[in-house]
Amino acid sequence: MQFYKKTRPGKYSLLIRFLIKGVILFLILFIAIVLIDKIEFPAPNKKIEKIIPNENLKIVK
Repeated sequence: MQFYKKTRPGKYSLLIRFLIKGVILFLILFIAIVLIDKIEFPAPNKKIEKIIPNENLKIVK
């Protein structure tokens, strides 16, 4: 009895490879987003306040 090796990939093996690569790419992107979200970026300490005089306000009816 001789062993027979298939040299041509089947229909489903190509689909499975594509799905596995897609899932791996999705996981890498998801992990990158989660890690970037955990970084604490510095926020400005000074409050920004601007006083608007009443003369510049317009009443719209």
